[in-house]
Amino acid sequence: MKAGSIIGIAVGVGLILMGGIMEGVTPMMLIAPSAIIIIGGGTIGAVMGSFGMEGMKAIVPGYKAAFVAEPLNKPEQVERLVGFADTARRDGLLALEAQIEEIPDEFTKKGLQLVVDGTDAHLVEEILHLEVEAMSTRHKLAEEVFRAGSGFAPTIGVLGTVISLVHVLGNLSDPDSLGPSISVAFLATLMGVGSANLLFLPVATRLKQVSGWEVEYRHMTIEGILSLQAGENPRMVAEKLLTYVPPAQRADVNLPGSPKLQAVEDKKAA
Repeated sequence: MKAGSIIGIAVGVGLILMGGIMEGVTPMMLIAPSAIIIIGGGTIGAVMGSFGMEGMKAIVPGYKAAFVAEPLNKPEQVERLVGFADTARRDGLLALEAQIEEIPDEFTKKGLQLVVDGTDAHLVEEILHLEVEAMSTRHKLAEEVFRAGSGFAPTIGVLGTVISLVHVLGNLSDPDSLGPSISVAFLATLMGVGSANLLFLPVATRLKQVSGWEVEYRHMTIEGILSLQAGENPRMVAEKLLTYVPPAQRADVNLPGSPKLQAVEDKKAA
């Protein structure tokens, strides 16, 4: 997950450049400072005009989330929540207080703290769902910024080509410069379309996917927290939560009382 997006984009750019080189295009021929300024400046201006500074602030975190997002470990979270349910059923909800600070996930920590504090179950569910909704809204902004950029860049690229062609048509008295000038003019369109399909749209799609994974992870966590608060049997809690885990990963979940986990504990005890 962490390297998938950046590898995919690198492969796309590399193969396109390779195809161009096979057609006789050199990398130096694709460098046009004026086109870069027009595409970069125009796209940034359009994005800022659409989303303001909040949208601009989402760009760097958006690339970071798309390229180096930490994978969400559902089996580990299921083990954690079922373990909490087992503790709560045996020793009561207050016994979880000593374990809260050791939880790495702030969302899970908040939910359990609400439960330990004796908050009504309906209020716990409402608060946690509001947290998920707010998180999804923040993610949606970053996705929309990149999706908008993928729409602005090609159009601004065409605008850059038109600007260059205006210059070309104004210098028809110099036939020797027409070929190079026209080729440079079309570089703006090339950069606009290329950046849209290799730098903006893939990131927007990836952010939507990553957000969907995290929302599902949070819903699984809410289900586990509400189940342990209700005092449900840990085995039933596990059955509920395992529905969120892909079948191929379910065998990796070590649940209280399972032979696999018991073997590990016996080995440690020895």
